[in-house]
Amino acid sequence: MLSRVADSLYWMSRYFERADHCARVLEANYNLMLNPSKVPTEERWQRIMASLGIAATASGIDPQSAMIKLTSDTQDESSIASCIADSRENAGQVREQISSEMWESLNRLYHQVTRAKLETDSDPMRLVAAVREGSYQFHGMTDATMNHGEGWQFIQLGKYMERSCALPVLLDAYFSRAGEADAADWVGLLASCAAFESYCRVYTADLKPDSMAEFLLLNPEFPYSVRYAVERMGAAIAAISQTSFTKATGRIERIAGRLRASLAYVQIADIKIGGLHRYLNGVIEQCNSLHEAVHVVYIDYPIQSALEA
Repeated sequence: MLSRVADSLYWMSRYFERADHCARVLEANYNLMLNPSKVPTEERWQRIMASLGIAATASGIDPQSAMIKLTSDTQDESSIASCIADSRENAGQVREQISSEMWESLNRLYHQVTRAKLETDSDPMRLVAAVREGSYQFHGMTDATMNHGEGWQFIQLGKYMERSCALPVLLDAYFSRAGEADAADWVGLLASCAAFESYCRVYTADLKPDSMAEFLLLNPEFPYSVRYAVERMGAAIAAISQTSFTKATGRIERIAGRLRASLAYVQIADIKIGGLHRYLNGVIEQCNSLHEAVHVVYIDYPIQSALEA
């Protein structure tokens, strides 16, 4: 596969997952801020922004203005509108590699988001709901209508790379100030990962921080746990390695293997001894190293390495 094609598929998927993650967090937490709480609204909003990794850029902005900025402001690169536009732009560069149903779904969502931006009196939560629904459609169409070959694997790699990076940031924002959180905050965290019902099936409705950390970090079966995302990312890397002709995949596989092992062979009690914040930062650093290694080997490789492959 051409490097530019792999790059566009990878980033199409990453940007789409980024928009979906932002929409999920906002949808789960926005209404909770209206409920009485021991935590002031400003502090709760700052936690939401920290969970998206943008606390610094959102400081000093009231929640309603920040909500509009995060959903429909195309000048803000972290907004949902910008991420959907970037995903569509990358998809447009590889129209021949994706199915027509995928393109139509993404294009339709893009125009919904654009139309919402033009409607100055529109409710930002309507845009969030549209993105959430559009996400389920796009992922379903991707799995159902696209050949599960190398291109599909790069889409999976981008999706789960983004998820593996975003979830530790989300968890760190909540657990770094766990003593100040109340039941509504913990419900917001689980809802941000679409995890409330799945968590209750495993641990009942007892909202214990340690149990939630264990579930969202180490559960191997839940799609929005860090371990599940890393496992799926590793599977995509292994599949891509089998179809490529380059000899330089060893470093990628070693980084992916270490990351998978760090989640598969650890217990939450061991993580707490070393510090959850430190552990989550370690996961993020390994994900960044893996991204860089993938980029070097498959996207921005020197011509000499291609000739030697």
